Amino acid sequence: MKEIISTDKAPKAVGPYSQAVRYKDMLFLSGQLCVNPDTGEYERETVAAQTRRCMENIKAVLAAAGATMDNVLKCTIFLSSMDHFQEMNQAYAGYFQDAPPARITVASAGIYDDLDVEIDVVAGL
Repeated sequence: MKEIISTDKAPKAVGPYSQAVRYKDMLFLSGQLCVNPDTGEYERETVAAQTRRCMENIKAVLAAAGATMDNVLKCTIFLSSMDHFQEMNQAYAGYFQDAPPARITVASAGIYDDLDVEIDVVAGL
């Protein structure tokens, strides 16, 4: 049976989706944007800032499910342009020191509200 995971420490779902779904020993997080959950405002000053806010939101949803970044098995990163790859990658690297997860990074036209970064993850529990 699936379990819906939700926390007020990450941006609330604004459509017909959940922040995360636990199924057995797997956790599937919806894409996270650079919304600060305390203010409701985007932290969009730089690609690095957007990446860090996405990752902090991911950490909050993981924590609500009793997990940490060490549980992350795979990340999918959507960038508005591959020109942002290096800046994103540098900010992202600080979240996975010893055993980084599998990852795919793609350029995607049309990230919500003209943002540059969206990240989703799959984690094991």
